[in-house]
Amino acid sequence: MDIDTLAAAARELLLVAPADFVAERTARQRAMRADDRDTAAAIGKLRKPTPAAWVVDLLAHEQALDEAVDLGPSLREAQAKADPQEISALRRQRTSVVDALARAGADLATDAGHPATPAVLEQVRSTIEAAMADPHAGAAVRSGLLVQPLESVGFEDVDLDGALAVPDAVPDAWSGSGAPPIDIEEGRRARRSTRASRPEKQAEQDEQDEPAEQDQQNRAPDPEPEPTPDPAAERRAARQAETAARTESREADAALDEAERELGAAEDRRAGLARELERATAEVERLERSRDDAETASDRERDLLAAAQEHRRSLGR
Repeated sequence: MDIDTLAAAARELLLVAPADFVAERTARQRAMRADDRDTAAAIGKLRKPTPAAWVVDLLAHEQALDEAVDLGPSLREAQAKADPQEISALRRQRTSVVDALARAGADLATDAGHPATPAVLEQVRSTIEAAMADPHAGAAVRSGLLVQPLESVGFEDVDLDGALAVPDAVPDAWSGSGAPPIDIEEGRRARRSTRASRPEKQAEQDEQDEPAEQDQQNRAPDPEPEPTPDPAAERRAARQAETAARTESREADAALDEAERELGAAEDRRAGLARELERATAEVERLERSRDDAETASDRERDLLAAAQEHRRSLGR
């Protein structure tokens, strides 16, 4: 399978309105089967973009996102230098650029016959802001292969897992434009292994803390201090909740895609049965006409026979 061919097909397909995506994907998959069955199978597995991702892909197709993404390094540099005046000026510029792109995206969606709702346009704004905050997200947004909106928390890395239709076609979305390409699957395995190691490390920490906790239990209890809000813990909890919600959303999207594929197959079967029924109905009608013609001919011949018999009897009298 050729990644470039698949990516080109995906970019064209992702410009189709989400409501028409499944039918167009099926048509393109069938058209590709004769030339490249592997690529055709990969096309059949492409995910439908969310409405916000579709609008961002329309903007990427128009090459309208360059200014926004290019503004990102300046914002990150100003943040690092903690220059309040420069940060304030760049934030005003960011707001102006994001609002202008949201309006442009709304116009493109309307021209395509599927106007975007205010909630969708808010997700478009969040995605563009994420592209400014993280160079990896900037590469993803400019690729024209986005299938779900993005969201940033400050200048932390944006979660791009599942965000691209053909991630292997956009190595910069994982490595950053200034670094050598990183294999997509390798990057994913690294993330999964890091997550998987957390419970083990926590268990080791619990074992180390157990004697101290036991000693603490044997002492007289101290007065309970008033809990102090921990903003960092609250942010971590918010990110964990966001990650869980994003995972559930991806699973729901996958279930929706599978249901749409099954529906498409069922509609194909129904169309085939309808054609068979149409042919069978035509055959029944033809046979009924043949029967009626034969019945008419039989009645005519019986009448002729009766007339001949009557004529013969009249001659014998």
